Amino acid sequence: MAKDLSVTETVIPGLYIINLAVHGDSRGWFKENYQKEKLEALGLPKFEVVQNNFSYNEEVGVTRGLHAEPWEKYISVANGKVYGAWVDIRTGSSFGQTLTVEITPDIGVFVPRGVANGYQTLETNVTYTYLVNAHWSPETSYTFVNLFDPALGIDWPLTGDKTIVSEKDQNHPLLADVTAIKF
Repeated sequence: MAKDLSVTETVIPGLYIINLAVHGDSRGWFKENYQKEKLEALGLPKFEVVQNNFSYNEEVGVTRGLHAEPWEKYISVANGKVYGAWVDIRTGSSFGQTLTVEITPDIGVFVPRGVANGYQTLETNVTYTYLVNAHWSPETSYTFVNLFDPALGIDWPLTGDKTIVSEKDQNHPLLADVTAIKF
């Protein structure tokens, strides 16, 4: 049985968890992953999608992030399970606030600009998808924070040699060295 569609704001201002209704039977399942009218009626901010991105991750332990882009994004998985992590790096009293959530096909996450996003795959063959309200370009400016900074208190399910992390992501600055983003 499908749960009801719901939208809940989190401890990070402007970051929302969306419980999606997934309808399944012996053939598989179906969901409305993003339905603008219904989600906005439940409190999700207005969000004009201009691009849809997919990240396919073959192995367990793929760990990406933490990246703060200059746009909003709506995250979900088409299949599989990830451990999602967010850090608010905007100016204000919530700077440094973190949140973690396990994302499965029945969970969506709306991330406001200036909140760094990362994830770790918990199953093989995960398709992570996200809608954005601005186009990516090579000139896009990101702000980064280190995935494994102890100051963040993120309890990644997999660590050490069980993770697959790019050198670039391993070398992001610690939160103490990040300049807060003003929007």
